[in-house]
Amino acid sequence: MTTLVATIEGIGYWSRGLPSWEAARAFATNGAVPADPPARPLPQLLAPNERRRAPETVAVALDVALAACAAAGREPSSLPSVFASTHGDLSITDYMCTTLTGDPRTVSPTRFHNSVHNAAAGYWTIGAGAMQPATAISAYDATFAQGLLEAMVQLAAGHEAVLLVGYDGGSAGPLARISPSEGLLGAALVLSSAPGDGWPQLRVSLDDGAADAVGGALAQRDQANAMAQMLPLFDALAVGQRLAVLKAGHGRVLRVEIGHV
Repeated sequence: MTTLVATIEGIGYWSRGLPSWEAARAFATNGAVPADPPARPLPQLLAPNERRRAPETVAVALDVALAACAAAGREPSSLPSVFASTHGDLSITDYMCTTLTGDPRTVSPTRFHNSVHNAAAGYWTIGAGAMQPATAISAYDATFAQGLLEAMVQLAAGHEAVLLVGYDGGSAGPLARISPSEGLLGAALVLSSAPGDGWPQLRVSLDDGAADAVGGALAQRDQANAMAQMLPLFDALAVGQRLAVLKAGHGRVLRVEIGHV
């Protein structure tokens, strides 16, 4: 496969106890954690009533997306986006299945519309007023790698910049035994085809092989979350490593070479 190249212009990050990319970098480098971090992401893109009603998966996706756009100095409405989630929101899926088998007439319309896999992408395009294409992608434990590949291909096809968001929440009920996931985790990148100006540059290629099972501080901290698959890249970005290897499918990996400035 041809090597794809992009510049990272902005990064967003949120997990419980590490509510920003600055906090994540501090934890990855010296184990520092912020005092009294917020218990829930509060995406300012949404009106207060929508902010309260949005599920945590949507809240974390929008929080990190907005942070990445702010760091990049990009107007959110101007960017095509790729939203990558392994499961969508499995706690809502569990609620839907339980309610439909017990008392289907009581299904909540709000929770129903939040059950679809592209809910976060929909909230983003409405809240940001974005008329650019939005993609929702899932590929089990290769989801983030395939999302990154999709974003890089969109750059290669002519887009000036693309927003990539990876996120997952906890699973519940019988689904938790089949598709386990714990906690809440989200991260975002604004990727650009422009030459870097103080930001890292990525060179991405598909290869045969297996991803390293041992991760850095961020990967070890949130390894129980389904989107922990993206954390080798964010660990590498946080501490200045020059290579991250992400699982991209059965027997395949996405090699991400990082040129730090």
